Amino acid sequence: MSSVVQYSISLPDPAKARGSDTDLSFHSQGAAGFAEELQEALRSTALFERWRAKQPDPDAVELQWGATDPDATVTGEQKDLRVNLTVRTKIDSDVFKQRLRLLAGHHWEMRDVR
Repeated sequence: MSSVVQYSISLPDPAKARGSDTDLSFHSQGAAGFAEELQEALRSTALFERWRAKQPDPDAVELQWGATDPDATVTGEQKDLRVNLTVRTKIDSDVFKQRLRLLAGHHWEMRDVR
């Protein structure tokens, strides 16, 4: 893993922030819930394992996609109608983006990376 990166993520329409598979997507409605679900998805392998089990050949899935960061933190803030999430993690950006797509589909925006 690399150094800690901070991502600023926006969910412009939180009601639409759902992935295509309801077993893998966000279930929350508010900022704190979205933050908690994303933080759990980064800290543990639970989301990865559920996703991997749905693949045609789960054993062929590269283990890099199951990377975790037990120190990842996510905070959420409601700003007008949108939810803004601040994420601090060491997880590779490709893995991070895959987790967001599973959780929120394409209904998220990356605002800033530091």
